[in-house]
Amino acid sequence: MTRATIVLAEDHPPVAEQIRDLLGEEFDVLAVVGHGEALVKAARRLRPDAVVTDISMPGMDGMQAARELKSEQPGLPLVFITVHDDPLLARAALSIGEGYVLKASAGEELVDALKAVLDHRYFVSPALGRVESLVGRSGSSPAV
Repeated sequence: MTRATIVLAEDHPPVAEQIRDLLGEEFDVLAVVGHGEALVKAARRLRPDAVVTDISMPGMDGMQAARELKSEQPGLPLVFITVHDDPLLARAALSIGEGYVLKASAGEELVDALKAVLDHRYFVSPALGRVESLVGRSGSSPAV
């Protein structure tokens, strides 16, 4: 069975390395980039099965990059990974992508989040509450 391919955007190299190692157990990580512009370029060039992006990055942030990618590839599964545990930010992010994972729990949740979004389901770190309260659109069934 072919492993799903991922492009990762994270601006802190030690964190990026940890996430890449975590994801590499289940997925093929095609590229690790440090800012939004590089994410958009890498995703256009490599056409991954899914994208994982930090929200806060220098230059073009993860939300802006995600909007650009989604305008070009509306079906591209996208997971945000962030330190921000703000439900309003999570709601805004989930209006663009399908997953929202807190970095503090990424070791336990990120692989599950990617599996969910690749299966056309939403995933939100349980610490933020129920996904139904954060997703403002209908269609896909929630994962958590």
